[in-house]
Amino acid sequence: MHPAIVYTASRLGLLAVSIGVLYLLGLREPFVLLVVAFLVSGAASYVLLSEQRDALSARIAKNRE
Repeated sequence: MHPAIVYTASRLGLLAVSIGVLYLLGLREPFVLLVVAFLVSGAASYVLLSEQRDALSARIAKNRE
């Protein structure tokens, strides 16, 4: 599967999990929930998705050559 699809799906999955966990923890205000979920999922993706990010950048570099 194309690395861009895998990376994007993984990021969206992390966002959905973040929204769910934060909602269960009591964060009910929709705007605040989304902002905090974006921040949490961004930090989590930086740590958890480094392998997918490297594969995506390698694919882009290969296509540029």
